[in-house]
Amino acid sequence: MNSFRKRITSRCESAAAFVLVLGLLLAVAGCGALQNDANVPLPNYPPQLVTECYLEDGQVPRLAVTESVPYLNNNQAPPAGSQAIALPNGQRVLLPTDVTVTLILADGSRRNLPFQPGVDARTNRFYTHGGGPALVAPPGATFALEVRDQRGRTVTGTATVPTRVPIDSVDFEFNQLTGANRKAYLLTNFRDPPGVGNYYRLLVHKSNVRTLAEVDYDVQDRFNDGRPFTLGTGYDFASQDTLIATLYHLDPAYYQFRASTNEAINANGNPFAQPSSIRSTVQGGLGVFTVLSYDRRQVILP
Repeated sequence: MNSFRKRITSRCESAAAFVLVLGLLLAVAGCGALQNDANVPLPNYPPQLVTECYLEDGQVPRLAVTESVPYLNNNQAPPAGSQAIALPNGQRVLLPTDVTVTLILADGSRRNLPFQPGVDARTNRFYTHGGGPALVAPPGATFALEVRDQRGRTVTGTATVPTRVPIDSVDFEFNQLTGANRKAYLLTNFRDPPGVGNYYRLLVHKSNVRTLAEVDYDVQDRFNDGRPFTLGTGYDFASQDTLIATLYHLDPAYYQFRASTNEAINANGNPFAQPSSIRSTVQGGLGVFTVLSYDRRQVILP
């Protein structure tokens, strides 16, 4: 009797396995029948002027003027009046060659910035236009920018110099581990000026500010108005590291621009993320025009 039951059970298991395999085969075959390739027409966005300009007190003004390209560019030929170039990082951009750039200084005088592409040795940024005497940019001074090309496109913007917020101190502390696992965190301390609406960016570099930052994030004073701030890092640094903390005081438009670019980067290629548009600080095109105001401290870990 037990042997009969075993034979019945074995046959039932074999039948179940057959049905399962058959179902999988039918499912796979059905997938091919359900597949339907669709051609989705993409809107034709005309190229726009893209301006990236960061003025600084005591520095020669420089900026980059490029041209936007479709997301799926496929290395199309550049339009008339532009040429495609490869930046030092390998990125391909469209460079307009028929652009006139004018910087309106705080006293109302106008300065034309000639076309002279290069890489700023101090910041490692690519630029297309710049030159002239170093800027005098005290807190509260307002500058304006005009970018025009021969195709009728115009980009304008204004920027006011934020007040410099000094770093009070830079502290560090090591964990209790030993050897290669002994690491330190860094604390950057400052006091927020009274009045909600202050925005900050903290950068921490190792040895050289021209390299990629080890730490880079933005904060605002919505919940800490007029009080001491402490911005920290993880246990990321080792003994003998030379650390450079830079605290930027951002104007609101530049803070929103940075937030929107970070959102767009995070959404790129993520099917579950909400698409994000760039909130430019200029009108008539894309990009940013701002004046940087910052304080910097250096510390060498023992």
